[in-house]
Amino acid sequence: MQRVLVIILFILGVAAIAAGVLYVTQASHSLPTFFPGYAAHVVAKHSKRGYAGIALGAVFLIAALVVAFRGSWQRARP
Repeated sequence: MQRVLVIILFILGVAAIAAGVLYVTQASHSLPTFFPGYAAHVVAKHSKRGYAGIALGAVFLIAALVVAFRGSWQRARP
């Protein structure tokens, strides 16, 4: 069960970081149409959403590390 949770958190973290990078680097009209914030004739970028996605991805990756190594940390204590 712990391994499944680590895998899910890792996938969510990588996906959130990828989406955040897309939001920061692409204009609104260049985003995939299923992304929130897509606008056909707007050239603005959604930087706040991008930074939030990158931060959320980092939180997911840190949570995956904590869950993955939680058992070994508890066993290492005397």
